Amino acid sequence: MPLLALVFLAGICQTDMPPRPQLTTRWTASVNTESPHQEYPRPQFRRKNWVNLNGRWDFAISASLERPSRFASTIVVPFPVESYLSGVQRRVPDGGSVWYRRKFEAPKGDRLLLNFEASDWGTTVWVNGVEVGSHQGGYDPFTFDITDALKGRGQQELVVCVVDPTDAGPQPRGKQVRKPGSIWYTPTTGIWGTVWLEAVPKSYITRLIITPHNSGEVEVICQVAGGSNAGFVVEIENGKIEAMELGGGLNNWGGVVRAQVHNPQTWSPEHPRLYKLKVTLGKDVVESYFALREVSVGKGPDGKTRLLLNGKPYFMIGPLDQGFWPDGLYTAPTEKAMQYDLDVTKRLGFNMVRKHVKVEPRTWYAYCDRIGLLVWQDMPSGDGYISPKDPDLKRTPESAAIFEKELAAMIDTHYNSPCIVTWVLFNEGWGQYDTTRLAKWVKERDPSRLLDATTGWSDRGVGDMHDIHEYPGPASPAPEPQRAAVLGEFGGLGLPTPGHMWQEKAWGYQSFKTQAELTTRFEEILAKLTDLIANPGCSAGVYTQTTDVETEANGLMSYDRAVLKMDAKRVKAAIEKLTAGNR
Repeated sequence: MPLLALVFLAGICQTDMPPRPQLTTRWTASVNTESPHQEYPRPQFRRKNWVNLNGRWDFAISASLERPSRFASTIVVPFPVESYLSGVQRRVPDGGSVWYRRKFEAPKGDRLLLNFEASDWGTTVWVNGVEVGSHQGGYDPFTFDITDALKGRGQQELVVCVVDPTDAGPQPRGKQVRKPGSIWYTPTTGIWGTVWLEAVPKSYITRLIITPHNSGEVEVICQVAGGSNAGFVVEIENGKIEAMELGGGLNNWGGVVRAQVHNPQTWSPEHPRLYKLKVTLGKDVVESYFALREVSVGKGPDGKTRLLLNGKPYFMIGPLDQGFWPDGLYTAPTEKAMQYDLDVTKRLGFNMVRKHVKVEPRTWYAYCDRIGLLVWQDMPSGDGYISPKDPDLKRTPESAAIFEKELAAMIDTHYNSPCIVTWVLFNEGWGQYDTTRLAKWVKERDPSRLLDATTGWSDRGVGDMHDIHEYPGPASPAPEPQRAAVLGEFGGLGLPTPGHMWQEKAWGYQSFKTQAELTTRFEEILAKLTDLIANPGCSAGVYTQTTDVETEANGLMSYDRAVLKMDAKRVKAAIEKLTAGNR
């Protein structure tokens, strides 16, 4: 019997009997329920003095917003309540809340920060009975300074409450719904990212904003809490540069230092060169990295508008990646499991991945940086839908404010990630509103990346590309003087994999019975897409999808990641033929 099942039988589950997995992965049984996901959660902003709080917490589900009278069970953090790996695997009643509690000892330091990598959706936190903060958002990390709530250096009590209306509320929630089916999946409620403590000096760095250029110039902006940013030092590989200019800078954020990399080497999927960076401010030391990578829209040798990587036309091809797991839902069972999806994507010859209406943990993007995968990052959608011919939605002021706050948090959180080359604002009219204004706002907030304002359906003529969806496809719009033409979704070829499916009946846009038939059809579609690169001038393609998800059987892999459905060598050869001469 797997270790996980033995632990559940020992009494950590919500009911008398342990949860039954609907479908497991090869990593399910290896999950350490005492200390899962022990990796440092913030690779581009590292400190040495930290404590991981993942593991078994006291837990309760309340039918209201009131704190329960007792914590009758436990949960394995950071797995969401509805997941098998949480040890709970229950749905939260409408209007209900989930409650967590654990003890911890404070590490030594002047100030103590409590970090949550992700919690869906409204989170309130108490330390020793003192409310230390609240946060709304299902996809962005957040931090509370809990120093003033501590009681000496002994044991402290941490209590967390989370409420999540999912599709009954106004928040972005991607493909989560209370009644899953078709293209909609099981919801994630509560903590689903690593929870950790971090000891810092009285004056400490809160954020680095790193803007590199292919010329080798790098601008580093340093934000600080508890004091001045004067005198911070930036070290790039073996070089050391004192802060040369203070005040001003991007959006008037903190101090600014500009440095020049000698013999600069650009980053690309073929050569993912990363540069180490360290910033010191007094007693605070933060380690990071960056890459020299530029994306733009411009004319190719044929005079057609193209997507450019490092100044040259580069055809971007990759799968639509949903980021769901049968055992952990939004949370991969292990870091190795999460990396496996990306390794397979790279091994098959893709150079890009579109992260679909979900934002991943920061370690996911760091791994894309290391292995060389371009990322198109969707903003998670929600709150209403429009058909291709309808005008934009009229959102309530509350809904619009929530969407724009979470959009800003996504962009700011991942601003330093070299792998992210495109922000995708709206998917197929899902929650689409005020497109022209928001497209301008995103480009002003981050001019270093491309913007796909609307992928599929309701194009508004703004952004850096005209994006259509065609199943199984392929098809392409014509390039425009200032916008490239891309195929934001195509394929969706289905192959059932009995014994490896969420349920017996699942669907694809076009279904097949054998690996050979499926692979041949994939080759045919990519051959047609190759023709579209020349005429009318397609610049990117997103194949649906990385894995099956719940009722869908149209993945490159089965939902449990046990079956690679196509002939890997033939897939890679087809992609190499597609991209030959186009990068």
